[in-house]
Amino acid sequence: MEACPPSRQAESTAHSKPRHLNRSNPSSHSLSSTTSPGTSTPRSWSANEWLGGTPDTSPPSSGVGSPELKAKLTQEDDAVSTFEEPMTHCSRQGSAKSVCFVGAGFVGGPTAAVIAYHNPEIRVNVVDLNSDRVAAWNSSHLPIHEDGLLKVVRVARDGTLPVRLCLSGSTEPIGIQARNSNLVFSTNVVPAIAEADIIFICVNTPTKTHGLGAGSMADVSAVESAARTVAEHAKKGAIIVEKSTVPCGTARMIQEILRYHRQNHNFEVLSNPEFLAEGTAVENLMYPDRILIGSDRTPAGCEAAEVLKDVYSAWVPPERIITVNTFSSELAKLVANTMLAQRISSINAVSAMCEEIGLGADVDDVSLAVGKDLRLGPKFLQAGIGFGGSCFEKDILNLAYLARELHLDVVAEYWLAVLKINEDQRQRFARNVVRELNGSLRGKKIAVLGFAFKDGTNDTRNSIAVHVIRDLVSEMPREIAIFDPGCAPGDIEAELRATGLPTAQMERIKISSSWRGCVKEASAVCILTQWKHFRGRSLGTPPSDDTRKTTGLRTHQFTAHNSDDCLDEMTITELEAMRQQEVPNFTDDPLERLRPLAPCAPECNQCRDDEQGFRNQEPVDWAEVASLMREPRWVFDGRNVVNHDELQQLGLKVKGVGKGFPSP
Repeated sequence: MEACPPSRQAESTAHSKPRHLNRSNPSSHSLSSTTSPGTSTPRSWSANEWLGGTPDTSPPSSGVGSPELKAKLTQEDDAVSTFEEPMTHCSRQGSAKSVCFVGAGFVGGPTAAVIAYHNPEIRVNVVDLNSDRVAAWNSSHLPIHEDGLLKVVRVARDGTLPVRLCLSGSTEPIGIQARNSNLVFSTNVVPAIAEADIIFICVNTPTKTHGLGAGSMADVSAVESAARTVAEHAKKGAIIVEKSTVPCGTARMIQEILRYHRQNHNFEVLSNPEFLAEGTAVENLMYPDRILIGSDRTPAGCEAAEVLKDVYSAWVPPERIITVNTFSSELAKLVANTMLAQRISSINAVSAMCEEIGLGADVDDVSLAVGKDLRLGPKFLQAGIGFGGSCFEKDILNLAYLARELHLDVVAEYWLAVLKINEDQRQRFARNVVRELNGSLRGKKIAVLGFAFKDGTNDTRNSIAVHVIRDLVSEMPREIAIFDPGCAPGDIEAELRATGLPTAQMERIKISSSWRGCVKEASAVCILTQWKHFRGRSLGTPPSDDTRKTTGLRTHQFTAHNSDDCLDEMTITELEAMRQQEVPNFTDDPLERLRPLAPCAPECNQCRDDEQGFRNQEPVDWAEVASLMREPRWVFDGRNVVNHDELQQLGLKVKGVGKGFPSP
């Protein structure tokens, strides 16, 4: 950890921040606009505050969760949660014994689950006013689709069974203790905040749609609302952590709200931004590149950072936990996403040149050559139809707005050019589809494979598919059929309707329950999400998504003479990998330590969608696709995921991104 220089400690007080940074906090961030006399209770949060701000990534589940949870949930009105006493011999010595996450969206839910998973001695409460979302977190159908997330939630939320097992090469049984539950999702906000040693604010910060900074500035009203409630109910000495992606200066705003409501108490406010990529969020949390903690560089600020660092040190190597000042932490999050987006737009600009220059230029060849440069590396050099999702565009706009507020117009224009290239890339894709189909889509069916903005997730927010479909449906085709193996039909329809498409155009869009129904009688197929299911059966088994580093520990290192030995979850994960090699069929519970889940209610929407095939995981058979399509049988590969030569041999015409020559 970076030490606080004594010479700077006296200068780093809450009242001595650089004045020029005030320009990043327009009037809507000022104390006068964020606080007011009187009380503010959770019931006063309106629909446009943090309740509406935390993202819905799938419809709520009607599942009831595990039997153990039923008893807990019936006691919500009386207490935050009912915990058995933690097993003291498994406890680590740390300052925080209770943690609260305010907001159960994409950031709060998974982060809380992983922290609870690795810290069985810490009570972790996740609170949200959206009862449907909380019910989903307490069921077998989580509101967020992420590989491995359900297992992590079940271990921490439900507890586990004791296990004794024998592995090949081991002469003695290995004992794994039963684990008590320490993760609770509830709507019981105030008691959870009141008992917490650390309170994470994990609400959404969308781009403002009206008023000052509309279209560019982040809307922090949900953060303000959550901060007021935290200020009123947090216990003395609690550490407040901004986890949401926020403008620079938001930690100061939270500090001002706390000071206004609790003048006689001191609260340290930390910045701890998340660096999660949707689709690999659990992997990012389990094996992070870095954990960033920003604090005031005062003794009290450094001490608070140490408390939070201790929580993460349960599984994160200390060299990967970085401590900086608060403003640097807030800015680093915006810059990280912006520079990743810049890299995507850079290679997409090259792909446009490859397509137009002809002569067989291939963007994949260019990416390969460029990526071999050790100064650049190969990551984020895969051309496609652009980036979508809820983060990159929002954070670029936020950073450009900050640059303009600092009178750095050239810098702002530089970052906004990244968005311009991204917009042109998706529009150019749609134009190519229309052009290759003789300039008109009248009377033709277009099949769209993939709607989620990224594979491995059910998140449809600001999906590239939405923009492409909007451009294509304006040509008034006979039909646009959509199939996505991970998204619920209701989410797809809601995202499309939010674009304001006229009724005449919406009626031409159909959502299919299988890829067969989607491509049948289609003149063209557009691949808009890089799901591995779309690669095709003939390409063999896709490479494993599991990139975790194994430590190479041998079986005898785990051997226990009795079940009194306590193994941490990272060690148990290695045991599971060893056990999985001995089990013929893949299972997410090779040690059989998970408690069983109760069946869902008969009216469960998620189960209904599964029964109707809307989450069809069958790989696409491109030979069958060729037989089902109509001439001219075009495949527009917006993610360069299929083998173009193989598809051409099946009689399909193929056009990828950044390929100098389309198929004949």
